[in-house]
Amino acid sequence: MDSESTNTKILIFGGTGYIGKYMVKASVSFGYKTFVYTRPISEETTPSKLELINEFRAIGVTIIQGELEEHEKIVSVLGGVDVVISALAYPQVLDQLKIIDAIKVAGNIKRFLPSDFGCDEDRVSPLAPFEAFLEKKRRIRRETEAAGIPYTFVSANCFGAYFVNFLLRPHQQGDDIFVYGTGEAKAVLNYEEDIAKWTIKVANDPRTCNRVVTYRPQSNIISQLELISLWEQKTGKSFKRFHIPEEELVKQSETLPHPENIRIAILHSLFAKGETMNFELGEEDIEASKLYTDFEFTTIDQLLEIFLLNPPKPAAAAFE
Repeated sequence: MDSESTNTKILIFGGTGYIGKYMVKASVSFGYKTFVYTRPISEETTPSKLELINEFRAIGVTIIQGELEEHEKIVSVLGGVDVVISALAYPQVLDQLKIIDAIKVAGNIKRFLPSDFGCDEDRVSPLAPFEAFLEKKRRIRRETEAAGIPYTFVSANCFGAYFVNFLLRPHQQGDDIFVYGTGEAKAVLNYEEDIAKWTIKVANDPRTCNRVVTYRPQSNIISQLELISLWEQKTGKSFKRFHIPEEELVKQSETLPHPENIRIAILHSLFAKGETMNFELGEEDIEASKLYTDFEFTTIDQLLEIFLLNPPKPAAAAFE
């Protein structure tokens, strides 16, 4: 890494969240001066968040406590950094408008990466509950472009560890696995640590400025049925597959209360329709594994080995 890169300062919003914490650690591992803007510590702050903040401080991360409503404070913080990454979770998607407003005032940010990190919202057409969510992300993209802020939009597709845990339920003792749709649609499952490292790479890469970068390594493209079969080979077990038909998923997306309807619509989009793989990448598209050919990313096979050695605890509520 050259001296200009090592002098780059990266600010991460949502750095104590699910994907954000991986990005903070990746940024530090690449030698960047790293800042995290987070809600002020209070009596309501969870012990796990306190522990994470202390861990960040121990590895040299600068913690800045503040609210997203503190416009002048954010502008001041932005004046001392070069790159802004937002990893804010779903409920705060439109709160990124406050970050965009502050970036416009600061006027010095070399790159902004809004909180995408899922499917490419400009290339999918999901069921209504998920569509409404993605429309908010599209608005953030369009506002960023209109403001003339240098950006990189990231389509990381599916969080691998999260969805392997969700689909296979490796922490449970039963032999039943739910399959959404036929189970034959392909999806892209990328390990969270790799998503974070790729994101830090693209954030300071001139080739990715004002571009969309897709994370779609060939070995991480897999169907639910293929995933289950691979898991059976590794565990020596035989699992009973219970299919939830696509029409049932559509019905549930229309009848379940919020936010359960969004969860069902996401499952329909990713695993019944296979929308992360429903379009071809052309010559003008940027795909991360081709951009960084020397990067040793974690394959699905390797990810299942991690789960085999360290069975995860039950996941928290899905799709937060």
